Amino acid sequence: MASNRFSQFSSFPKRLAHSWQHSNSMLCVGLDPDISRMPEGYGTSPAEIERFCIEIVKATAEFACAFKPQIAYFAANRAEAALENVLAYANEIAPHATTILDAKRGDIGATAKQYAIEAFERYKADSVTLSPYMGSDSVEPYHAYSDRGLFLLCRTSNPGGNDLQFLNTEKSEPLYQTVAKLATTAWNPHQQVGLVVGATYPEEIRTVRALVGDSPLLVPGIGAQGGDLLNTVKNGLCSQGWGLLINSSRAILYANSTASFASAAALEARNTRDAIQAAKATALSG
Repeated sequence: MASNRFSQFSSFPKRLAHSWQHSNSMLCVGLDPDISRMPEGYGTSPAEIERFCIEIVKATAEFACAFKPQIAYFAANRAEAALENVLAYANEIAPHATTILDAKRGDIGATAKQYAIEAFERYKADSVTLSPYMGSDSVEPYHAYSDRGLFLLCRTSNPGGNDLQFLNTEKSEPLYQTVAKLATTAWNPHQQVGLVVGATYPEEIRTVRALVGDSPLLVPGIGAQGGDLLNTVKNGLCSQGWGLLINSSRAILYANSTASFASAAALEARNTRDAIQAAKATALSG
């Protein structure tokens, strides 16, 4: 089920490689439009949410390898059509960038198939975030879209992640490590699966990278959440010197609440991109 957008790439890893190399960036810009924080001159309707996100995409495209809209911020405000339009706009003006629908779906069988249709046919996203805790049959329906990416929750950035992710399994390893192994072997017939690992836990990033080889890691927790950027990059780079999509949402979206919010977002995105690249240079020189 390859889309025209993917016709030039034979696999999701090649799509990502193009994004990293074309942009010379590992910054992923999260699109989480909080209607309580809209900038000066913007309302809270779906049309205004769309206009705001499009301005952010336009302002940050040259600094980003990816865009990650969070579906709840749109759906809660009856703005699903706006989300479709924002993704279409990102695909048009930033064709180098990988799009990630942050939906964290986790269901099985026919329902999972519908979620895959939602992500890849309705929204035309390049990839989607998934919860793996119902097992292999919550991932399998997405394999029908072999050119699209799947990012499975593994070691998340929130403190409550410890409640389950650090439970020891019968293999005497934390559950997040079992997820990492399964996601990138048995559950990964098309080499399309990556993992979500938070920047607030850089040592676990090191552990996951050792377990999964060059599989991509989507890394939230930089910016407003205060993640450790240098150690995230040092511990997370793959053998090709890329391998990370480091997400920043609030720090970029709400860098400024005035009418000049877009230029402030662009500056924050550029500074974050440059900080990631500086961390990469330090890591590679060490």
